Amino acid sequence: MDESTAIAAIAHRPAHQGLRLAASLGALGVVYGDIGTSPLYALREAAKAAGAGGAPTPNEILGTLSLLLWSLIVVISLKYAILILRADNRGEGGIVALLALLNARDAPPRSWRASLLVFGLIGAALLYGDGAITPAISVLSAVEGLKVDAPELGPLVVPITVVILVALFVVQRKGTGFIGGIFGPVMLLWFAALAVLGIAGIVHAPQVLACISPHYALFYLLHARPAVSFAVLGAVFLAVTGGEAMYADMGHFGRAPIRLAWFAVVLPGLVLNYLGQGGLLLAHPDALENPFFELAPRWAHYGLVAFATAATVIASQAIISGAFSLTQQSIQLGFLPRMHILHTASQERGQIYVPLVNWLLALATLGAVVAFGSSDALAGAYGIAVSLLMAITTVLAALVALQWGYNPVAVAAVNGFFFAIDLVFFSANSMKLFEGGWFPLLLAVAVAFIMLTWRTGQRLSELQKARLREPEATFMEHLRSAPPFRLSGTAAVLTPATADVPLSLTHHLKHNRVLHEHVLLVAVLTTEEPRTSDADWIEVVPMGCGISRVLLRYGFMESPNVPEGLRAAVRRDQLPAATLEQATFYLGRETIVPTGKLPGMAPWRATLYAVLNRNAERSAAYFCVPATQVVEIGTEIEI
Repeated sequence: MDESTAIAAIAHRPAHQGLRLAASLGALGVVYGDIGTSPLYALREAAKAAGAGGAPTPNEILGTLSLLLWSLIVVISLKYAILILRADNRGEGGIVALLALLNARDAPPRSWRASLLVFGLIGAALLYGDGAITPAISVLSAVEGLKVDAPELGPLVVPITVVILVALFVVQRKGTGFIGGIFGPVMLLWFAALAVLGIAGIVHAPQVLACISPHYALFYLLHARPAVSFAVLGAVFLAVTGGEAMYADMGHFGRAPIRLAWFAVVLPGLVLNYLGQGGLLLAHPDALENPFFELAPRWAHYGLVAFATAATVIASQAIISGAFSLTQQSIQLGFLPRMHILHTASQERGQIYVPLVNWLLALATLGAVVAFGSSDALAGAYGIAVSLLMAITTVLAALVALQWGYNPVAVAAVNGFFFAIDLVFFSANSMKLFEGGWFPLLLAVAVAFIMLTWRTGQRLSELQKARLREPEATFMEHLRSAPPFRLSGTAAVLTPATADVPLSLTHHLKHNRVLHEHVLLVAVLTTEEPRTSDADWIEVVPMGCGISRVLLRYGFMESPNVPEGLRAAVRRDQLPAATLEQATFYLGRETIVPTGKLPGMAPWRATLYAVLNRNAERSAAYFCVPATQVVEIGTEIEI
């Protein structure tokens, strides 16, 4: 490296490091809100399970704490931070990104893809179940801190929690960009507070540091009764829930900032706090009812309750925003029907609001708070969905690694090890199925069923439309042999197909016997990549007779905008400017008629698909086409 290059590298390094630190600070608020509030309830539930109804012995406390700490190290540090974050789709992570990779053209054979799709869609649906439980248990556990000093306030815990959650869901339509900037600094203070409280607890009983040795965890598992050890493992898993957000939000912050935030701030804060709670329990077993708040001096309890509530609101906000993002990605990839999506910040494309998802999630969350009534009861419902999601992610990540050419033996050994751990945690959480674990699973099954029904219905209806479409060569021959009257102006005909002629165009020509001077057959395509490059975004293929086929490609993280895409084609000289003056957009409006004639979908599922199709967002609004320029042409499709 010459001197000038070295000087330039040194000059740019502080700016680069500054951006990384800023991204790490942002990750604290968005990525680590959920796992960062786990100390409110995780060790408490694990210690109660170890005591089997009574106060746990010192050895049980040390064994449980060792299990918890090593779960953080193995599941979060090794599996997610080191391994899973490598399985990115052009920088994006999450279950949908993995699905897109595995459905790419160079992915496993088509015979595998249907099974992978079902497997992956179940994983995506589990995120909705997690999203309904996380705000409920987080906010409840924070507000329950009021009972430490004022047990008479116990009856007010649920109403206060409901008010906070209602306010949180109501504010979503306003956008969260205006408060998102403070999430990172607040959570940085939160993790600092966790560390300080933990150190104070360790001082009570320094011998708690012995549990850092993994032999305490192994000794406990070997000597505890199987039923008790499984109950403890199910409670210990509460400490790692939220870790999946590291992968899901990788595209927002980047792999390096997420790792930096985890190893520099989050992991030390969590470990110190859990050790402090363990030390407090060793010194004062009567603190079992709420060891987190008992770590603080009495004069700080109410302030800590307010601080913990703010942290849990931040964690809940991250989950809700994640559900919106997951919904948008699923719509783009054809897993869910189109929904009304509002962009709440013009300067940030990621700031979106999905009204239907917001209020369904609110209904599920508030229902969980009212039905379960306490964080203890909700702990039984929490964990089973996340543990299954983690197992699915491990399998899909292994398939991606094989697709990328990694050594099969190494992939089987490494991912197999983590998958075995996932299965142990899932088995432990399955014991809570009838204690509330059915709730998130029921939500996930309902969402997965809707996804699969929509996907299957779309495939069948597209097969029917493909049979009805006129071949391109036949249509062009008809135009040349019997030219229709040509109107001045442009007709932009939206179609999902990249070949043949849209039904809306042939119906228009058949009934009106006229054709515009310029006709654009516009197909909006979603790629397996998060975002498309400028070079691949737009493709214009002239067909003759004033007709051109326009392909607009969008990544699954992008929002399609047809008018903007056509204007971009004009700016690139791929289309003449005159073609967009007073253009009329023709859209097909299909009415699904369930007949049960086609194999692959039972009549009652076809009816459900017809209902979903009827209530889907209109194409014009979804593709940002002005309503005053739209002409819809109806078609009946029998499936």
